[in-house]
Amino acid sequence: MNPERNKLYAGAAMGLLLAALAGFGVARMTGPSAPTAETEAAADAAQTDTVVITQDGIKTSRIGVAPAAAGGVAGIILASATVEATPDAEAVLTARAAGTVTRIFKRIGDPVSAGETIALVESRDASAIAADRSTAAARVTLASRQLARERILLNQGVSPRADYETAEANLAVAQAEARQASAAASAAMVSRDGRSVAVVSSISGRITSAPVNLGAFVQAETELFRVADPRRLQIEASMPAADALRVKAGDRVELTTNNGQKVEGQVRSATGVVDPQTRQATVVVTPSGGGGLIAPGQLVQARIFASGGDAASGVNVPQDAVQTLGDRSVVFVRTRQGFKAQTVRVGTRSGGMVEIASGLPANTVIATTNAFLLKAELGKGSAE
Repeated sequence: MNPERNKLYAGAAMGLLLAALAGFGVARMTGPSAPTAETEAAADAAQTDTVVITQDGIKTSRIGVAPAAAGGVAGIILASATVEATPDAEAVLTARAAGTVTRIFKRIGDPVSAGETIALVESRDASAIAADRSTAAARVTLASRQLARERILLNQGVSPRADYETAEANLAVAQAEARQASAAASAAMVSRDGRSVAVVSSISGRITSAPVNLGAFVQAETELFRVADPRRLQIEASMPAADALRVKAGDRVELTTNNGQKVEGQVRSATGVVDPQTRQATVVVTPSGGGGLIAPGQLVQARIFASGGDAASGVNVPQDAVQTLGDRSVVFVRTRQGFKAQTVRVGTRSGGMVEIASGLPANTVIATTNAFLLKAELGKGSAE
């Protein structure tokens, strides 16, 4: 091969290589610059602070959602409370006369209506009351006939007016005795046959107690049944007198059952009297819902957001709502796509509540219970 031709080929190859290198350098100088480390960190932080979850996912995960309450932790009072039926929602049914229980129509747990007969008690007293009622009715009939006869005789001029007036007075007395006998029979709930007295419910509700057996002999005023309306409840919370002075009617109350269920309520009134034995004052709370979660006799924990006294202003959230991400405290704020971790400054902690010093306005909807699941989801995304 010609040496001069080889030199020509080698020079052409070298020129092509230099041109390629020059073009790559121009492209590097004129092309878009690579993202900076600060921009990447900001983008990663924005992504890791957001959790995308649907409404169905929130229900499935049992993540509680509620607005952040206004008021500082200093205004929260914890108290033990008992669920009671309202005074007009519970009735004690007794035997109106001594006798033997011959019929029982209802058992514990059965629903009853006002005026419904629950049992029958066969009684001698019932027979005597029924006999008095019949006797009084017969006297009214006799007095009415005597008055009619005296009216005819008076009109004919045969009988003096004094006899007519006497007959008229006798009728009035007989009618008064008949009313008395009828009222006694009604009060004793005497049956139509006059042999038994009926045990009748005075309210609608369910039977909660039935300490009576068929064939048992019971005395008058013996408790046979107890009926309560589970829809009408009140909660009686006990607390020190100093705390009771800070509670006002209408204050918000959060009730917690023994299985962790939450029931909202508000303060109805305070008795203003301290029990001499327990040294505790009683505050009456009316539940605003959750009738299926609480029942008479149940013990609950009451968290009262007192508005009186030296209650501090601010924002408070449940302790479970505050989570830790790295070196910052966050709460998960509800968004359209799910939740977003918002950095907050935590203040005082007391009674399962946390006071937010800054970073969260009042009434902001946040995740309360099971907020740690959102934190776990963020941690999983960071690991990926």
